[in-house]
Amino acid sequence: MRESRVRAGAPTMATMHTTIRSRTSHTAPLHPHELGTILSIWAHPDDETYLAAGVMAAARDNGQRVVCAAASAGELGTSDPETWPPQRLGQVRRWEAASAMAVLGVTEHSVHGLPDGSLSDHAEDGLAWAARLIDDVDPDTILTFGVDGMTYHPDHIAVHHWVTRAWQQRGCLARLLYATTTVAHVEEFLEMYEEWNMFMSDERPTGVRADDLALHVQLTGLPLDRKLTALRAMATQTSGLIAMLDPAVYAAQVAEESFIAAAGASTPDR
Repeated sequence: MRESRVRAGAPTMATMHTTIRSRTSHTAPLHPHELGTILSIWAHPDDETYLAAGVMAAARDNGQRVVCAAASAGELGTSDPETWPPQRLGQVRRWEAASAMAVLGVTEHSVHGLPDGSLSDHAEDGLAWAARLIDDVDPDTILTFGVDGMTYHPDHIAVHHWVTRAWQQRGCLARLLYATTTVAHVEEFLEMYEEWNMFMSDERPTGVRADDLALHVQLTGLPLDRKLTALRAMATQTSGLIAMLDPAVYAAQVAEESFIAAAGASTPDR
């Protein structure tokens, strides 16, 4: 394995239960530092915090490099465009993301600035952006959306395709992990998500069995508090939901971070 770029023997947080497995075999649980340098690529600010905050924070605590990038500022992400016209919301969301990354210890974060809501119309630019990130960072692990984009959001799915194609063009050298959800999570929360009209498709997730996950993080205690603090920093996207839900329910919804390995991914030792 090339230079790990982590602190040997760095402590991990006992209240973050982490399992990382290869795609083809169920090995003993590994520690977060074995993800090496992480490149976290998403569509909008807040995607990364909902789906990978715990993983990124644990890696940073361990001294690893984490680079996080969003394709768009999410300037259309509101049901109240009078209060939040695109130019204003886009800037505020950049500031919110910077605040959330500070909580998580992620010092390398960028927003590419492609138009929110129409990323699929910018495939050439999006692919070039993803390719540049991979070339510049040279990651050991890439985190991004799976083929369903978690919520079937077209922007999320576009990023999935860009990252996957750029990764394939570079020989699948890094470990590519796709965000997903577990069977248990779907069973517990699907009805609530339906009430919120969260899915942008007639399709629905069925979830992945825990034994089939490549990376599974269940946050409790201070690591969960840290993620919740980062999410509260993204108030334009989270304040309404946080106000509506019982705090314990919201915490339970965001405590789990699950990933499956892309086909063709290399093993950690490369």
